[in-house]
Amino acid sequence: MTSPRSLLVDSGTAATPIHAVSSERYDSWLAGQPTRIRAWLAAVNFKADSGAVTSIASDDGSIAMVVLGLGRGDDPWSTGNLAKTLPRGVYRIAESVDASPDFPTWAALAWALGGYSFARYKAEQPPHRAQLVWPQGCDRSYVDYAVTAATLTRDLINTPAADLLPDGLEQGVRTLAGQHNAKVNVITGDALLTQNYPMIHAVGRASSVAPRLIDLTWGEASALKVTLVGKGVCFDSGGLDLKPASGMALMKKDMGGAAMMIGLAHMIMAAKLPVRLRLLIPAVENAVSGNSFRPGDVLKTRKGISVEIGNTDAEGRLVLADALTEAASENPALLLDAATLTGACRTALGPDLPGLFVDDENLAIDLLVAARGTYDPMWRLPLYQPYRKMIDSKVADINNAGDSPFGGAITAALFLKEFVPHTVPWAHLDTYAWNQADRPGRPAGGEALGQRALFQLIKTRSAR
Repeated sequence: MTSPRSLLVDSGTAATPIHAVSSERYDSWLAGQPTRIRAWLAAVNFKADSGAVTSIASDDGSIAMVVLGLGRGDDPWSTGNLAKTLPRGVYRIAESVDASPDFPTWAALAWALGGYSFARYKAEQPPHRAQLVWPQGCDRSYVDYAVTAATLTRDLINTPAADLLPDGLEQGVRTLAGQHNAKVNVITGDALLTQNYPMIHAVGRASSVAPRLIDLTWGEASALKVTLVGKGVCFDSGGLDLKPASGMALMKKDMGGAAMMIGLAHMIMAAKLPVRLRLLIPAVENAVSGNSFRPGDVLKTRKGISVEIGNTDAEGRLVLADALTEAASENPALLLDAATLTGACRTALGPDLPGLFVDDENLAIDLLVAARGTYDPMWRLPLYQPYRKMIDSKVADINNAGDSPFGGAITAALFLKEFVPHTVPWAHLDTYAWNQADRPGRPAGGEALGQRALFQLIKTRSAR
């Protein structure tokens, strides 16, 4: 399988030039071209819309040059289809007319991410992709670890549960730790009860593969404490509140939050950010068996809060609650969690926009600025406290689902908030972790939505 990172090369003999031109400057650029090129572009009715591309042949029939449209010059994904659509060969950015200053970096990033494919189970491997010479002025280090992180995340999400249950997720974290000299501790099976992680145990105990809490640490103990928590539900049947078949079709991706945070941990360690990193992954399969937890059960939690189970298909918030309690116990300077948590968030924001929940106004501003600067959008939703009553319980301290059909993403976030002290800067990302269809740089399948934005946040805060 072609690695997306391998699509970027140091040099290429006689690499084919790509002329990237904005729609605003296209006419003036065109006026300076030879008659033959002007005639060809007119014949194919070329417009310099973002991502528009055409090849121009030389006299011997080979490709002499490629013309790429940039639109208004503000689309980072203009090169996102080229690795797959251009003929096999090596290309270089010859000029970029009216492109943004960060165009070289995003041109390389989009090229590599667009060349990704998941072919682990294919008898016939995908064809070799077109390669790009590293553009001049590109932040090569950033592109390198961002592409590697996104590829790792995509591969984990795209792998079916038969090959990636909690033990497989653990192995993925151990492999990552070995690459960066990080430490890993794993609490497995009934040890979760003796070490007081009762909800992780309850959700995962019905599976043939034991539940576990995966705990990675890296960096100097005295450095800024940054803790990441990712929902690691490797497959979600819904439990006894069983999902219909259509609802289970994509549930291999219910560990998308964990996959995203594993990739983010790679970015942090590869960039050697001056932080003390901790990564917590509660890894479970929400299966059905004689010992499944039930609707109406009351579960203990690590924090001591009792939880009535209103729905066994609202299990992600349960495993996250125990992990967040442990994460907050160290009073980190930054606590971030990501989860494929609610269908309500997808209904509100669609598949491409993760929902951001955060009470700290400065943290919210920093996150949204980071999202805009990295072309990695998210949308803030309210932690609207009056909705807390929707998850009240008559028999326990709180209900994991409640019985209201309204505000599901908000009530899920409010549930998590119960397990994080207000003194800890915390943000929760409710993500889909999936591309519904192919888009430039973002092929259909698992996706690391929000990963670059969170990295930029951590980088900025660790530098202060």
